[in-house]
Amino acid sequence: MSFELRKLEDVCDILDHMRIPITSRDRKEGPYPYYGANGIQDYIDDFIFDDELVLLAEDGGNFGSKEKPIAYRISGKTWVNNHAHVLKPKNIIDIDYLCYSLMYYDVSGLVNGATRQKLTQSEMRKINIRYRSLEKQRQMVFKIKLISNIISSREHQLSNLNLLVKSRFIEMFGLLLTQEKAVTLENLISQNIITYHLDGNHGGLYPKADEFVRTGVPYLGANAIIDGRIDFKKAKFLTERKASILRKGIAQNGDVLFAHNATVGPVAILKTDYKKVIVSTSLTVYRCNNRRILPVFIKYFMESEFFVNQYKKDMKQTTRNQVPITHQKKFMFIVPPIELQNQFADFVAQVDKSKFVVTAKFQ
Repeated sequence: MSFELRKLEDVCDILDHMRIPITSRDRKEGPYPYYGANGIQDYIDDFIFDDELVLLAEDGGNFGSKEKPIAYRISGKTWVNNHAHVLKPKNIIDIDYLCYSLMYYDVSGLVNGATRQKLTQSEMRKINIRYRSLEKQRQMVFKIKLISNIISSREHQLSNLNLLVKSRFIEMFGLLLTQEKAVTLENLISQNIITYHLDGNHGGLYPKADEFVRTGVPYLGANAIIDGRIDFKKAKFLTERKASILRKGIAQNGDVLFAHNATVGPVAILKTDYKKVIVSTSLTVYRCNNRRILPVFIKYFMESEFFVNQYKKDMKQTTRNQVPITHQKKFMFIVPPIELQNQFADFVAQVDKSKFVVTAKFQ
């Protein structure tokens, strides 16, 4: 074994006794960051720490998350409230190594509380750190930072490519949005421009928790739309028999899926090898008459400020975090000449090739 397990309290000093919470009413604005469980909460006029430290969430942290850390580094003059444990590494452990060791630590057996989980100091002291020599620690930190920089660079490049497509969309279609050329979705349906517009309202035959299986027919919810694409790792699965009963909310390749319930806004075009895909009530399926309107145009139109403002206004009026189908039918769309849409689709295809190169380069 290349490491030994050591208790957290053996590799760092616990400075929780120095924390002081300040209510928002009593804080005075200033230059010093005021930290809580998940980062900076405010900036105030005084500080209680001036050191290199690691903060570990005590309560209200991102416990159990694989994407959001429960620990982070702080440096210099700061103030920390009582929602984060304060750890000062001893000279036997690198501060970055300590932080990386704790960021996604599995505390499932240590936290308690039903609605607001808490990692008490007594339970925190039970945390085991994989201790290595300082040289090994620093080697691992170097590799982690190198990988993090590569990921950050890839995300930056992909973000710029996404902005490029959105800028091109405005350049090509922005004028149409200001010339009162828009028509309602209901109108597009009546003209057979949008040929299918339905969510996964399965008439009371919704799948129950014990009906999902490990493989089969994918059943998608709004959480499956990530960064403008469908992530089938987020799908649940139904047997062919159960899927055959659900006759509504059936999607097919090329359909545009719009998250309209709970998580409103994400849009993606369905691209899959599955013969059948079923959606839940949190998604609306838009199927296009490709001779009149293209899925790629619909996707970027529904991500445009023009469309987003419509559903945000609707959500404020209904006081619910959803956009029902009946409301969507009243939303305004534009239908540019198909030649112009094809030009835009060609541009998006070229950008997608660039995205593939960027992604492949960093794998």
